[in-house]
Amino acid sequence: MACDLFNLHLFSYLIFLSPFIPFVFSLSTVSISQVSNQTLVCALTPARDTKQHSFLNCSRFPGGIQNPLNPRTSFSAIVGGEGFLCGLISLPSSPNNSTLVCWRFSVIGPNMPYKRVYHGLALSQLEAGKSFACGLINVTNRLECWPRRKFNSSSISQGLSSIAVGDDFVCGISESGSITCGGNINNPKGNYCAIAAGSRHACAINSHHGMHCWGSMAPDEKPEGEFISMALGENRSCALRTNETIVCWGQDNFSLPERLKETSFIAIEAKINVFCGVEKSTSSLYCWGNEIFNSNLPVFEKVLPGPHRNDCPDAFLEGSGGSCPQSLNIFQHSKSNSNCTPPPAAPPPTPERHQGRRRRCNKWSDKIIAFFVVGCGGSLVLLLVIGFFLFKYCKCRGCRIHDSGRLDGAGTGAHVEQGGAPSRPQAPRTEQASPVLEKRLSELASMGNAGHLEQFSFQVLLKATNNFSRDKRIGTGSFGSVYQGTLDDGCEVAIKRAEISNTCSYSVGKRRQEDRDVAFINELESLSRLHHKNLVSLLGFCEDSNELLLVYEYMNNGTLHDHLHKLEISPLMSWTARIKVALDAARGVEYLHRYAVPPVIHRDIKSSNILLDSTWTAKVSDFGLSLMGPEDEKSHLSLLAAGTVGYMDPEYYILQQLSTKSDVYSFGVVLMEILSGYKAIHKNENGEHRNVVDLVVPYIVQEEIHRVLDSRVPPPTPFEIEAVIRTGYLAVDCVTLAGRERPSMTDVVSSLDRALAACLPHPSSLSRSTTGSSTGSLI
Repeated sequence: MACDLFNLHLFSYLIFLSPFIPFVFSLSTVSISQVSNQTLVCALTPARDTKQHSFLNCSRFPGGIQNPLNPRTSFSAIVGGEGFLCGLISLPSSPNNSTLVCWRFSVIGPNMPYKRVYHGLALSQLEAGKSFACGLINVTNRLECWPRRKFNSSSISQGLSSIAVGDDFVCGISESGSITCGGNINNPKGNYCAIAAGSRHACAINSHHGMHCWGSMAPDEKPEGEFISMALGENRSCALRTNETIVCWGQDNFSLPERLKETSFIAIEAKINVFCGVEKSTSSLYCWGNEIFNSNLPVFEKVLPGPHRNDCPDAFLEGSGGSCPQSLNIFQHSKSNSNCTPPPAAPPPTPERHQGRRRRCNKWSDKIIAFFVVGCGGSLVLLLVIGFFLFKYCKCRGCRIHDSGRLDGAGTGAHVEQGGAPSRPQAPRTEQASPVLEKRLSELASMGNAGHLEQFSFQVLLKATNNFSRDKRIGTGSFGSVYQGTLDDGCEVAIKRAEISNTCSYSVGKRRQEDRDVAFINELESLSRLHHKNLVSLLGFCEDSNELLLVYEYMNNGTLHDHLHKLEISPLMSWTARIKVALDAARGVEYLHRYAVPPVIHRDIKSSNILLDSTWTAKVSDFGLSLMGPEDEKSHLSLLAAGTVGYMDPEYYILQQLSTKSDVYSFGVVLMEILSGYKAIHKNENGEHRNVVDLVVPYIVQEEIHRVLDSRVPPPTPFEIEAVIRTGYLAVDCVTLAGRERPSMTDVVSSLDRALAACLPHPSSLSRSTTGSSTGSLI
């Protein structure tokens, strides 16, 4: 069952990795914010210096007072909601990254400070509702909202091509053209190419440029015709026709002002009862919708009608180059999808030119089915291959990858485990050490790395464990069993001894011995040069007639796994104690990633490999699978996956690209164990295996973490509740599917440090994790 669950999890990730269909995304250059009787209209205006992108200017009504915001900052998009304005900063020097900043409406003014709510991968679309903003993360097309909303979860499809945000809902168009919504609105049927949202209703345009609306306030009647894009408010709507004129409809016979009915527009925006459009010929911004704007004077004489782009040259807005930095232009009808955008009226395109444009700018319309079939077919074949090898693997060795630990979580540690497998023969082995093992041991000795370690004789360790008796066996590690022992001087130690296991064939047995030898030398090599208060200390080793043993400090209070999943009474039954243990372990992993030279990737972070000493300090153990990582945090190693089912980074397993972010994913799973009390893989109420990530993440992003907190722990105190919530958000960040979007372990330590401080009687102010996918409050 566990193998089947892992295959299912991998399949969902394969779908996530399928080729995404790149559409033309929406980045707005005009925003409308309203609160009480005040309206703030903002627009991006061309920069005088062609080396810069654009400046943000705002005008407040009533009053019409214009004031530039942050004149030295260049913005690529803006959105507004009830009482707030947000701007997207994309620097030319860093085109693959975005920073989203927001202002309160009440403090809008020249050089006013803003709050950063997101910093990470570039956003390909940005929209705002009444009290929150949402964007699509470039490359992955993953939906993110600030503050976090339940729409971030699986309630709405990921890999979207376009989104629309209402007061309390988000709708998105998938790559196939279907629409899924999250929040207080239904999903419409059909395939569409553009979408817009009002306060409580939404409209979409199909491939024939027809319009369909739905929601609690959708209009009973709407205009007929063909449309490019829409702007929806509250009880009223406007749409841009294919001839570039605007038509409006809605409550109280709402319509476009007479003077503007024959005007050609390039873009439109709306919020509640105010609508604005960018005139095509002059790029002037006009607004309408209430008595304040009845004069129909331009709010701004010249604005950017769309974001700067450097692709699809046939679809650039004529004359836009003069408003853009060098080599950039503005895309025609940038608020609509390319499939909804009509070809230029003149000159009429020849068939050859038409086909050329389709190949360059709209090529995905023709190839979507082919890419879908190829992507799904390839994923299915890969899944079948993986499933076959996993079946063979699990049949012989149990469902674990590279001998990294059992599914039940028992691992290296100093906890007492009753029962267990019979101890193996106690006499020394007669097999000869492999040449590879001898060479590695010789190299280690020659480098002097093991100089401070004691080399024990096998007889001494045999005596210390009473001939490795059954009652001294306390756990299982990456390459053998762990025994409690007492040396002649009375020192208590934990001794890990490599074991011979029953195998299906000679080849499997040989591979098993090779794995054991590699794990032994990896752990010896790693711990001989690593020294940190949150890493288990290695005291010595034994290599005698092919007996491979490692001797560690004894950890009196066992494993975190036992305290979370086995012991009914534990000092870890408080949120402060659990966050402290998480912080200790995070510091140990941070040391491996940041301060070890070269860096070390553990590859098997899990609750059973986090041990607790007599003072309840947590320490990371079991380095049998560890590897020296690349110096550059952004780099990766290409090799076959290893680790424990339930904790393994899906990106590492599928792409075979190992980085420090793989350990971050595993640590995120541990955080969810700490919060929920569930095992990484556990059985649900129907007896089916389930991953803790699939259970916990949806509740955290829906701001309902209280529903999955460990019921054995008393409810969080007022001091603890905010820390628990922030720890939950951090855990979600850690298990983000795309490794590049996960925080570093230094970020994790910083966040947990602040969370622990908040649990104290006089906490310092606690801010949301400042990792790549920040989810703090907008304003």
